[in-house]
Parts: sequence; structure tokens; C-alpha cells
Amino acid sequence: MNNTTPKNYLPGTHPDWPPPVSTSGPLAWARKNLFSSPLNTVLTIMSFLLLWSIIPPFFEWSVTNSIFTADSRIQCWDQMAAPGAGACWAFIDDRLALFTYGFYPEPLRWRVNLSFVLLILAIIPVLYEKMPGRKYGLWYSAIFPFITGWLLVGGEVNGFGFEPVDTDQFGGILLTLILGVTGISFSLPIGIALALGRQSKLPVLRIMCVLFIEFIRGVPLITLLFVASTMLAYFLPPGTNFDLLLRVLIMVTLFASAYMAEVIRGGLQAISRGQHEAGDSLGLTYLQANRLIVLPQALKISIPGIVNTFIGLYKDTTLVLIIGMMDILALGGASLADAKWAGLANEIYLFVALYFFITCFSMSRYSLYLEKKLHTGHQKLKIKTQ
Repeated sequence: MNNTTPKNYLPGTHPDWPPPVSTSGPLAWARKNLFSSPLNTVLTIMSFLLLWSIIPPFFEWSVTNSIFTADSRIQCWDQMAAPGAGACWAFIDDRLALFTYGFYPEPLRWRVNLSFVLLILAIIPVLYEKMPGRKYGLWYSAIFPFITGWLLVGGEVNGFGFEPVDTDQFGGILLTLILGVTGISFSLPIGIALALGRQSKLPVLRIMCVLFIEFIRGVPLITLLFVASTMLAYFLPPGTNFDLLLRVLIMVTLFASAYMAEVIRGGLQAISRGQHEAGDSLGLTYLQANRLIVLPQALKISIPGIVNTFIGLYKDTTLVLIIGMMDILALGGASLADAKWAGLANEIYLFVALYFFITCFSMSRYSLYLEKKLHTGHQKLKIKTQ
């Protein structure tokens, strides 16, 4: 019998054959997603041509022709076929300690390294739900900013402590992490309180929350930073020494909390009135109903907006260079003034961009993980068949 001759099978006896090549595999995916119409075909070809014109030259400049060992820009260029033909990553290697620790005293940098380790230990309980003793780990995460602040700044508590370090010596990645982690840690609870206060039935509390949120949202962050660095001193009693870093941390946190409050309020408005009534029927107080019923649902809905606010806050920390604080971007720009490394702006700004991309992309991916895990939004129902 010819192989092409159709064959009749009894019910339940038909063999499991693979799907036709035209409906599965890489070629089928490309046909469906990249070349499904003349317009998609043209856009796909143009995209490939654009990527081909960018990626190979960039790879050649950043990897193939790059120099990793040199003492100056001149030595880098001497090892290249032409000046600037490749990246001089020796510049980043030479200034890596400065970009990481800022001006923190070198003999005391072990405290910064220990703070980085403590930060990782504080993140683990937040990310890993199956961690043994996670409840105690979350308590540690809550007090982590205070522990690290004491470790970095120094001072004595009951006769035990560390050598004091002025906060004006903080800089680089250290300063960026301090501003970002502190702002993220405190803006969320303050934002939740403001969102609940804005929906409160108490007129005075509601008006105060509305005025605070609208004022903060109507003023640029740079203005608040200038107020924290200069004008705030005029409203303090004479002789009062209010640390600049602490002032900036307060302003950054308050700025982020106002935007966070609106994100949380959007989640609260998405919760039906029946959820509040369910809490009342169970005899729960206002705080208990919000803590056990309303807020968990509202926060789940608000995850994309919350993480988006976190990412925006983390990138906005670079604005502190306006008031003279030397974060990683400010130190990178200042390093270009050194005649030994002048003219290597591409390398430093690419390094800073890569650092922010890795940190912000990590937050974004964790947000997507939470959304899938908590089943936020409308998703297709998958039915398993036996």
C-alpha cells in the first residue's frame, strides 16, 4: 500500500503524530510573528538591518578592541590601532574603588563591605518565601536601615561603637544605595498611611493628607533638594547641626511617599465596597479590616505601580549631584577632569548606565514574578486534560 494512501483507524487507535512542520517549530513562529504580513516583513527586515548596523560595531569597540590594562588614556590609545578605536576599561578599573566607596576612609571600608553583605541578607527574606524562620528575617529587614546607618556613620552606644565617619565622605554606589534603599524602605509604609488618610472619613486628617500629597507632587524634586540643602537651615534654631545627608533622605522619602500614596489609592479604589462590609460583618475594626482584607488585595493590584515608583526613585537619586553630593554619576563626571583620563566619557557613562540598568531591571523582573505568582490582572484559564 502506498504511504500516502489514507488509512482508517478505529476510535482510540490513531497514533500520536507530531504536528505539521508548517504549524510548529522556529519557522512557524517566525512566519507567525515576524513575517505574517507585508508590513511586518518590512518592519522585521528594517529592524534586523538597524541591529546589524549597531551591535557589531559596538561589540568591536567594547570587547574586541578594548584595553583592560593601562595607567593612563595615552597608554590605552597607544595599544590601539587608532585613538578611540576601542574602549579603555582600564579607566574603570583604576577608579572602581572611588566609584564604589566614594571618599570613605580606606582603612574603614570593611564596614561598607559588611553593609553590602547585610543588605543581601536583608533582601533574602523579602524575596524567598520558603526561607526557614522567615518571620524573624523580615523583622531583621525592617531594622536593617538603622543597623547599617550606625555601622557606616559610627558612634558609640553603651560604650560600644565604631569610629565616626562624616557623611560628606559618602559617595559613589554607597551613596546611591543609601538614598535608594532608605527611600524605598520608608516611602511604602508612609504612602500606605497617606492613601488611607486621604480616604478617611475624618475631615481634618483627609484634608491634611490631600494637601501634603498635592504639594509634594506639584514641586520638583530638585526644588525640595535645594530646600533641604540651603533654606532649611534658616528655619532651624541657631547652632543646630542637621546633617545634610539626613535632610536629603527625608526629602527623597517624602517625595516618593506622595507618589506612592496615589498608587496605593488606585489599588484601594479598585476594591469593592463589599470587602469593607465583609470586615464589618466579621466584627473587625477599621484597622483590622484594612490589614487583613482590603490592603492585601489593594497592594497586589498595585504591584506594577509600586515597583515603577521604586525604579523612578532609584534613578532620581542622581539628582543629588545638583547640591554637591557625589553619587556614582557625579564621581564619574568629576573623574573626567583628571588629565590622565580625560576624553573617556563614553566608558564612564556606559558603566553608570549599565549599573542602573542591572539594578532597575532586577526590580522589574521581580515585579513580573510577583504578578505571575499572585495572578494579578486577567489571565487565560488553562484547563488540564487527562
